[in-house]
Amino acid sequence: MLKFRTPNLQLLPVSVNPNKTHSSTMWRLPTRSGGLGIAAISYVAVDYLRHLSPTWHRRLMPALWSILAVVAVSRVPFYKHWSSEFRSVKSFVASMLFMLLTLLFEAACVRFVTAVLGLDWHNATSPLPDTGQWFLLAQNEKLPHAVVEILRARIIGLHHFLMLFMILAFSVLFDSVKAPGLGLGARYMFTMAIGRLLRSVTFVATIVPSARPWCATVRFGVPSYPHHWAQKYYVPYASDSNAIRQVIRQDIAFADTGKLLGDYRPDWGAMNFLIDFLRPSSSDGPWYNLLRTAGGGCNDLVYSGHVLVAVLTAMAWTEAYGGFSSAFIWLLVLHSAQREIRERNHYSVDCVVAIYVGILLWKVTGFLWPANDTSRGRRINILEKIQSRLTQAAKDDNMDEVRELLREVELVSLENQNKAPSKAMWLFGCGIVISAITIVLLALILTSDG
Repeated sequence: MLKFRTPNLQLLPVSVNPNKTHSSTMWRLPTRSGGLGIAAISYVAVDYLRHLSPTWHRRLMPALWSILAVVAVSRVPFYKHWSSEFRSVKSFVASMLFMLLTLLFEAACVRFVTAVLGLDWHNATSPLPDTGQWFLLAQNEKLPHAVVEILRARIIGLHHFLMLFMILAFSVLFDSVKAPGLGLGARYMFTMAIGRLLRSVTFVATIVPSARPWCATVRFGVPSYPHHWAQKYYVPYASDSNAIRQVIRQDIAFADTGKLLGDYRPDWGAMNFLIDFLRPSSSDGPWYNLLRTAGGGCNDLVYSGHVLVAVLTAMAWTEAYGGFSSAFIWLLVLHSAQREIRERNHYSVDCVVAIYVGILLWKVTGFLWPANDTSRGRRINILEKIQSRLTQAAKDDNMDEVRELLREVELVSLENQNKAPSKAMWLFGCGIVISAITIVLLALILTSDG
């Protein structure tokens, strides 16, 4: 008896036109062109004109934005996967909310690790030795000057990688990558949120001095003295080796610290629990002002959030598109990482960890948003309905009947794919495209300074 195992079911390619013996099949992937890579390279090149020729940058960048937006909107009536996009809306919105909550938690952690030891500690603590920084300085003496200038150039930034991912997500309108685009966006944001959450837990666990000792004084209005936690548990044992031995032996904070210095305590109502973490001053205002201005912090934050975003963009690009443009994106990732080290925004360890954490996280979260072939699922459903007829035809050794049934499956699948979208789906599609463009603009505005 013929049995079907739907999870592993493989369909034979069957021609719709019986007069053709070697026709193409319905089940192949859409042909990919180099247009996506050209769009990515064009965006990075035009945006770099801000450093070479600001006048041409002001002229060409709005034109490029307009072209990309018009081309994307023009494809809305011809896109055939709006139903798949609609099913991905919930996961997309949930991933976005999760990422926003994670960024809020990260901002609180950034403020805490900068404020807890006070400005005096930041000014007096030397940066850690970094062999990666030494290596780059040594290469400056050996490499040609032109190569060194390319390595120093600010070719790519955080907002560029976000834009490159948006170009990738919008390419579903041209069948360059598999639909749904919202599913790809949901996976990207979910993976980024997990990465930022792990990053926050990592850098808040051990406070590492910044490679830029002056940063905290310039950017943060925190007290000069340590928080009372640090006054009791860190300061008395920070430089006395005998005191450290006693702490290890007794496992208690034995030093008499006297009267601890207190902090300004505003009335934040239900958010008063944040006062000990954020250490506000009288001029800071509401609690959310401190989180909004936390930025990248002024400690070394293990691991690099910039490089994490870059790696996730490169992983998404490689998995969904591949080709020469993926190699170009990875070169930009490496360029961005070495520049983070060169400019002492991060230690080398931060960039190295961000690269392999980003790769592993993208691979691990793949099971939540696999690249599903929806047409394959439809074919399986149709086959389940005709299973008894197909089984009987196989028993009777009637191959003509088997071919006819499989051709029927193919025709039904073809009709479903070619079915014109309803007006409601068109309105939904236009809303999705407009909303996505708005999100892109906000993301680029808010991350333009890194």
